[in-house]
Amino acid sequence: MTDNEVGSGAAEGAAPQDASDGPFDATGAGPLVVVENVNKHFGDLHVLRDIDLTVNRGEVVVVIGPSGSGKSTLCRSINRLEPIDSGTILVDGKPLPQEGKDLARLRSDVGMVFQSFNLFSHKTILENVTLGPVKVRKQGKAEAVKNAMALLERVGIADQASKYPAQLSGGQQQRVAIARSLAMKPKVMLFDEPTSALDPEMINEVLDVMTDLARDGMTMIVVTHEMGFARKAAKKVVFMADGQIVESNTPEEFFTNPRSDRAKDFLSKILTH
Repeated sequence: MTDNEVGSGAAEGAAPQDASDGPFDATGAGPLVVVENVNKHFGDLHVLRDIDLTVNRGEVVVVIGPSGSGKSTLCRSINRLEPIDSGTILVDGKPLPQEGKDLARLRSDVGMVFQSFNLFSHKTILENVTLGPVKVRKQGKAEAVKNAMALLERVGIADQASKYPAQLSGGQQQRVAIARSLAMKPKVMLFDEPTSALDPEMINEVLDVMTDLARDGMTMIVVTHEMGFARKAAKKVVFMADGQIVESNTPEEFFTNPRSDRAKDFLSKILTH
């Protein structure tokens, strides 16, 4: 992991305009993330095709679809881990910067939780969570430690603060990764299949933390195969296939009355058990 990814965590949190009692600040106007006519190629492979997506403040958007549909590439494009070929991506009204300090600032405003945990193996859990705020946000050490311990308490692993990543289970490590991103006070959190590397019994402990964040008003874009989470926590479900957004709807409408044949076929295969 590079220094630019130290915080792949994130700034001033944003919460839903109708949930002012939540812990995330609802300041600002307009949508938080806007993707317009975005295209991306990997060689001859057209992985994102004319993508349009709007994510409002406090909204939880769950992106689902078959493997190879472009879901993770879209997620990684929003904080420019993957540069796009054409189109526009705006975060809080501003286009993605190309490089330098502005790009580092963007990545501190857009939290990212990956499939793999990307923790620094030679640092303790507490050091992993405080590193970004101290290094990128220039937060005082004492304040960073206080905030980090509160976040570790929130995700249920404050008692693991002095341990190293290798001493924790996969589910615990992923919860550390979430706490690390939250420590940067992100405007939006991106989750790229955060449970796919976990053993089945560890998945729910991570999804429970994510569900709590959604309930508290964190703006989230979540790429996942966990349909239960999509049903419970999403405000909008986006279905992708072959590099395109095929369908976008509320969870209730999408799961009970999908409009496209492609979505119907996908759901028939994953909801049969």
